[in-house]
Amino acid sequence: MSGTLQTTQDLSQLAADLLARAKKRGATQADVVVADGDTFSVQVRLSAVDRLTKAREKRLGLRVFIGKHSATASTSDFSTESLDRLVSDTCALASAVVADDVSGLPDATAMAKDLPDLDLYDAMTLSTDTQIELARRAEASALSMDPRITNSEGADFNSASGRVVLANSHGFLGDYRSSTFSVSVSPVATDPGSGGMQRESWYAVQRKYAKLDSPESVGQEAARRTLRRLGARKVPTTKAPVVFDQEMAGSLLGHLCSAASGYALYKGASFLIGQLGQKLAPDFVTVYDDGLIPGGLGSRPFDGEGLSTRKTTVMDRGRLASYLLDSYSGRKLGLASTGNASRGVGESPSVGPTNFYLVPGAKSPTDIIGSVKNGLYVTELIGFGVNMVTGDYSRGAAGFWIENGELAYPVEEITIAGNLKRMFADIELVGSDLEFRSRIASPTVKIGEMTIAGN
Repeated sequence: MSGTLQTTQDLSQLAADLLARAKKRGATQADVVVADGDTFSVQVRLSAVDRLTKAREKRLGLRVFIGKHSATASTSDFSTESLDRLVSDTCALASAVVADDVSGLPDATAMAKDLPDLDLYDAMTLSTDTQIELARRAEASALSMDPRITNSEGADFNSASGRVVLANSHGFLGDYRSSTFSVSVSPVATDPGSGGMQRESWYAVQRKYAKLDSPESVGQEAARRTLRRLGARKVPTTKAPVVFDQEMAGSLLGHLCSAASGYALYKGASFLIGQLGQKLAPDFVTVYDDGLIPGGLGSRPFDGEGLSTRKTTVMDRGRLASYLLDSYSGRKLGLASTGNASRGVGESPSVGPTNFYLVPGAKSPTDIIGSVKNGLYVTELIGFGVNMVTGDYSRGAAGFWIENGELAYPVEEITIAGNLKRMFADIELVGSDLEFRSRIASPTVKIGEMTIAGN
């Protein structure tokens, strides 16, 4: 089959044909992932188009098992000759690799049977000119906010829509369509007194175009965040409470997500080894991974192996309740998959979050800042100083110094340090401001004390 595939039925039939061919070549088990879709991305800078890419892509990935030997390969050439070669080469490769006792598809009885419609797809098609104009509007809004906004590192508008079909030799066949729309802008501000410059950015992303924040509101928020950084300074080295804004708290949660991954655990590269059931945080800290949120950026009706996605309680009132697992890492650890298999086309499954989030509390960000006499409000983190084995944490930071419950002045060129296990244990307040702008999301979080290194 060559040319552009137009229907899900075409893709499903193609997957079924490949599985049959693989079986004839000696595969005892196999699965096929087929994905096709459209992507568009434009960046404008000072209203001129800086970069524009538009693509229609289709790819197919085949994974075969010959006993406990396996191999994976992919192609974007859907011609009969190419697909015949893909099957024969992948089976030959599988025969040549070392056997792995825990490899194989999930149990046939575990396959997803009911595939919910999670409202992930928007049929809205935007013209190239419209998307360029949306990026221009975001940038123009930021530039017009204040005379101190003197330049721009650009504004982006991106859209994507696609379809995924997964089939395997157990008889599972599933498909879904999804879409995303996003807009972002990075303005630059100049302090007229000192000549110092600052940049910041803001963005919005949604499955449905109608739910996307307006380009003007994104531009205005980006400008506000940039302007408030003017006049930033260092602070003396001290120990004090640290408040992480939504985005930065999300990065903290990302470390928890990585440490809870089955692959990190069985490789001995996680500070959560042996912690299942242990108390890691206060009672008001609960973390879910929920792949069934309608319209969620990480939602999907089945995972990368054809298992049902679900809502997993990762941390239950401060206790570590579950790891995140696919079938392979689950077998390695003697546990069942949590439906978190994630895979790219042509890759073996790994573990990935769906919608991984900290349950919000009752306090507003203003209330949380108001609870701090002297401390740091973090709005940017720099570098990768995190040891996932020990949990030791040290990163460059920027934000605002808090005095008597108010943001007093911007700070930069500082480092915050601690240990992730201690940081989670020292969470004092969780905000009410949860918003999903990625698969991992958190409200504002206050940590009782960290080391802040400055002057």
